[in-house]
Amino acid sequence: MIPTIETERLRLLPPSADCFDVYHRFYTDEAASKMYGGPISPEQVWARLKADLGSWYLIGFGVWVIQLKSDNSFVGTCGFWQGKGWPRELTWWVMPEGRGKGIATEASKAALKHAYREFKWESVETYMNDENSAARALVEKLGGTKTKRQKFNDGLSRSIYALPNPG
Repeated sequence: MIPTIETERLRLLPPSADCFDVYHRFYTDEAASKMYGGPISPEQVWARLKADLGSWYLIGFGVWVIQLKSDNSFVGTCGFWQGKGWPRELTWWVMPEGRGKGIATEASKAALKHAYREFKWESVETYMNDENSAARALVEKLGGTKTKRQKFNDGLSRSIYALPNPG
């Protein structure tokens, strides 16, 4: 069973078909999704949503969909991802209208706490493309420390950051 996490303003929920609209709006918006492989077709969006749900069953972790408690709207995802042959990472995306409001920070802290407390992970890492300055700023805000640089299966090199347990 996929857990639900609650914070002051957010619910982190298991991905479901109810989340397709926010996935579709995000991944078909070129500006919003450019750092996440977008834009992609609606068929690919559906496959991405199914993969996010399937991750929980295949490898025991995945991303949650971020829901605002104030109006029950879905505004993004946050959690953990690991592609075949890739390191496990904390990842997130937030719709443009939800950015700059601390949503990614609040969701990331909740996901990190869950990883350390419930999954009993000894470490959590993340990485991003070099040009993703917004992601790097959030990682630094979370107390991330650059630990190494690694070449990935897609041919790009990325810095890997260790993320502390937020308590």
